[in-house]
Amino acid sequence: MLRPLLLLSAVAMVTASVKTIRSDQNVSISSCPIRYYGVEYNNIYIKFTNNKLAICFDAMYNVTAVGDCIIGPKPVASVDFSILQTAVRSRFQNVSGTSNCSVKFEAQLTSGRFTLNLFNFGTEAVMSVTSTGAMKFEAMVNGTTVDTLNLPSATAHVDISGCRDAGAVYKPGSVVSSDPNTCFTRTCDQVATVQNSACGALETCLGNGSCGHGAICTVTANTVIDIHGKLKTIEDRCSYTLLSAPSDPDFQIVAHFRERRRTDVSFLESVVLQLNDVGFHIHLDQGNRASLNESLLSLNSSVRSVQGVLMSRDHRGVTAEASLSGSTASVFFDGHMAQIHVEGPAVKTLGGLCGKSSADLSRLRSSDSSCQKKHQQSPDSSIDCMAVAERCSLLNKPPFDICHQHSGPQPFITACSQTLCEYPALDGFNCQFLEAYARSCQLNNVTLKSWRPGASCPSPQAFCRDRTCSDHEFCGEKTLGGETRCFCRAIFASKYRTSDTLGEPTVCNQSSASVILVGCLLEDKGIKHSALHLNDDTCRGVMDPLDHMVTFSFNGTNNCGAEVTTDGNKVIYTNTIKTGNITTGVITRHDQVYINFSCIHTQPEVKTAAFKIKDSSVMENITTGAWNYTLTMRAYSDPGLSQVVDSNTEVQLNQKIWVELNTVGLEGGLVALVTDSCWATKDQPPNSTVRHDLISNGCADSGDQTVKVMGNGLGTSNSFSFNMFQFSGSSTDVYLHCKLELCVKSSKSCEPTCSGNSRKRRSVRYSATFISMTWTK
Repeated sequence: MLRPLLLLSAVAMVTASVKTIRSDQNVSISSCPIRYYGVEYNNIYIKFTNNKLAICFDAMYNVTAVGDCIIGPKPVASVDFSILQTAVRSRFQNVSGTSNCSVKFEAQLTSGRFTLNLFNFGTEAVMSVTSTGAMKFEAMVNGTTVDTLNLPSATAHVDISGCRDAGAVYKPGSVVSSDPNTCFTRTCDQVATVQNSACGALETCLGNGSCGHGAICTVTANTVIDIHGKLKTIEDRCSYTLLSAPSDPDFQIVAHFRERRRTDVSFLESVVLQLNDVGFHIHLDQGNRASLNESLLSLNSSVRSVQGVLMSRDHRGVTAEASLSGSTASVFFDGHMAQIHVEGPAVKTLGGLCGKSSADLSRLRSSDSSCQKKHQQSPDSSIDCMAVAERCSLLNKPPFDICHQHSGPQPFITACSQTLCEYPALDGFNCQFLEAYARSCQLNNVTLKSWRPGASCPSPQAFCRDRTCSDHEFCGEKTLGGETRCFCRAIFASKYRTSDTLGEPTVCNQSSASVILVGCLLEDKGIKHSALHLNDDTCRGVMDPLDHMVTFSFNGTNNCGAEVTTDGNKVIYTNTIKTGNITTGVITRHDQVYINFSCIHTQPEVKTAAFKIKDSSVMENITTGAWNYTLTMRAYSDPGLSQVVDSNTEVQLNQKIWVELNTVGLEGGLVALVTDSCWATKDQPPNSTVRHDLISNGCADSGDQTVKVMGNGLGTSNSFSFNMFQFSGSSTDVYLHCKLELCVKSSKSCEPTCSGNSRKRRSVRYSATFISMTWTK
């Protein structure tokens, strides 16, 4: 390769005798040996061919043989040869020092004259040619041309220094051999000597031909930059193996990814160190927290051993360091970014997303398939991707540039641009990728000059320190750089936002009603759950400390101001969740809440259940949506209602029978059961012509003096008694029917007035139900 030589300055000269050579001849140059492309020679072989002059170093020139030769034009008759003890200072940019001697050849050509000098610079050498006409010289090694001088009438120089390895020539500054797995490199240095190099005592070969202060893997948002500087993107919300080591098969580092503000972008949620041999998992979570299995760990800046893992915590994040068969793996997590730093021989065989650039993501996924479902969401039109790219490219500029040779910035720039072009620069992500690169430089022992003020970034600290969000929440900023709170995850919140609701449907049980509102949705609306209450403002919501769901409820013991209305055969209990001190003015600057919820008791449909006298009871199950209750008619032979009339009981005419009407599933504090009327018919239909009244308008019918009514309208059950009878002139069945009503308890009584002329004000009764019983003689 021809290289520009500036000047060769003669300092001093001792003239030597000139020898004229007219035929092939071997001459000694031991007084000024020349190192020709890495091999030092003490002899020169001069040969005249038909059209060439060959100056060879290893043997007489043979056109069919390979050799180290300089080939030039053939002289007219002879070549003048001399050795000069000349002190020449090199001004060639790639050759240093002073030459103390040179070998000189001069010859007359038919078309001019040339002077060729070979300067000895120790391990280096320079060939200089001055010509008075156009001519060409070739420097050959093993018969192959290495450098060429095409000269007009001028002086030119070429560096004939180099290194030899296995017969090949290597120019100064080039690599002779390199093993990326061991980082052992042989280089032809600038003074043309072969130098061996490897990683330093405190460095580790990263397996890609580069040395570093350990291998570094960075996980930020949904991107993984492995120890080889390759970028991978996680497109789902699954768990993946970040790091594994064949030397320690029971040790793994796993990352969990979840969505946040958008359904289509996932983020690093937590990191787990799995110590499978001892059955422990160390979790590094949001809020600068760490736990061993399910137990929260108490950590500070002092290093603590947890199942052999060295752990500490400061304002920046949590660090955990584990030993791996002569190597160490350190994990740092600040709630946004995880950085894994591995030192030692294990680096060369690391697996997982951090270790293998060609790793198949599906093989490293450690969670079920439900997390793989992809969601689509319209792009955020407020994001300026050009501005994002400009900000991310700060990593190409000072002061980050001094770290480029240790940690390439491009994967960090790509990860930054890719993420922030899809996701708003909230929750600290505007600085997170810059911070991740800066920390990578720090791990490589590179100290960056102050960069945070110019990038408008705060000092590093763990995000959302000591704030705990539930599984369906994440911690984020209310405003850019502002206070933090727990936000609903986008997928979780989507079903509520689609239906424009703040919580779950009303849950109606037998004696209570409840509504659950989502705490993070309330916060989205700027609503404090503590400001909400029911109609009775002493009835307030209770927030679950774990999932932050807010429950409002009422029951028969405390109805919290529930309003009772009717709609046909339905009894409706309604309450309202509202904010306190609702303004009565024309305007308000706070969101007002007014959420109605209700539960319904449905009266049973008219049904007839027949049984013989020897049967025990008639029972109906009444189901009304989410609320249900059971109505039972049962016959007894004693006033204490303990002797049930069953299949073995003989009932005689004029024998007193007690009948109980009872409900299960109604709250006595809310409603009462009223027996409005009971009557017997000769035929099965309740409206048969032949009938005998036992109870009328809630009271014993005056036509049958054997009837007594007990507890009617006082609770969820009542009873009555009468003497057994049959219809005259008939030996067929007797059908007993009762019409019952539910009465809503309030300040008015549900108990019928059955004596005197005074009448109690009774609560409103609602549509009746019928239940029938049959005696068969």
